[in-house]
Amino acid sequence: MASMRLRELNVGCFGGGTGLPSLLGGLKANPWLNVNAVVTMFDSGGSSGQLRDELGVLPPGDILKCALALARNAREARRVLLARLPTLEHARLGGHTGGNLLLSMMQRYSGDFLDAIDGLRALLGCRGRVWPVSVQQASVCAEYGDGSETRGEVEVDAGQSSGRFVRRIWLEPPVAIHPAVADAITKFDAIIIGPGSFYTSLMPIFLVRGVADALANMHGPVILIANLLTEGRGMTGFTAADAVARIEEAIQRSVDVVITNTTWPSPQVLGRYALEHKEPLGQGQLPDHCEVVGGEFWTGDIARHDRPRLAYAVWSVLSRRLLGDV
Repeated sequence: MASMRLRELNVGCFGGGTGLPSLLGGLKANPWLNVNAVVTMFDSGGSSGQLRDELGVLPPGDILKCALALARNAREARRVLLARLPTLEHARLGGHTGGNLLLSMMQRYSGDFLDAIDGLRALLGCRGRVWPVSVQQASVCAEYGDGSETRGEVEVDAGQSSGRFVRRIWLEPPVAIHPAVADAITKFDAIIIGPGSFYTSLMPIFLVRGVADALANMHGPVILIANLLTEGRGMTGFTAADAVARIEEAIQRSVDVVITNTTWPSPQVLGRYALEHKEPLGQGQLPDHCEVVGGEFWTGDIARHDRPRLAYAVWSVLSRRLLGDV
């Protein structure tokens, strides 16, 4: 007779932007999950990009958002640490969030970004760790189908959104994974990738030297949460199968499960996104080794995964693959 023995699972969630914090916020409520984030560190836009350029620190924005998602009192912490200083009163600091400034100052005074993150975790009472995939500075670069190239997260996004197909992306200069992060990855029971901007939040993580080696020593399943929409004219026709192929090429191992949306909102809602040249992300022809878990994850008028539904879907995959038949 089949049986299941519950135990706490140690999972790593890979990504950045707004998608990863939303996933973390949904998973952290599960008492059987120890949730960790492995975060992209190549943000060149907004407050994070300015602090990187002005202070020479690593961009703090995505790290901060993930830490806030795992905080004991996430709502109050977000209210305080995501507030931006008024420009008129603070000419040099205006426009930056309090949390970005706090993490940047902690990094400068501690001299170690991982120590600064641990200090922020302690301050917020986070459940789970937040890891920067690398502590070396680099920029995302892309070559498009027409042979043109660009550099920087914002520029890469803008190029593909305007209609240029991304042929190849890389990091300049090449950077290596932090040894502590590599060690943490090998101890995960599973990894979850996405949702998030494919070329600037997801793929850059797997371009870091040493990530593929660490994943080769992680023996659990690799799970991809497919985005709800494509991201502009340069991704017309892009599918979950295309995402799987590019990720597998980068990590040199299989993606085992794809969680994908199967039900779409009204034509009026989709029409609004069509004006931005964004279309529902199709499944495509996935490889035979890749299990598909489909469900209704888009439940409102905004293109955002329903947090509880996604969290339950992830848990159903993890429990079946890691806890069954013991």
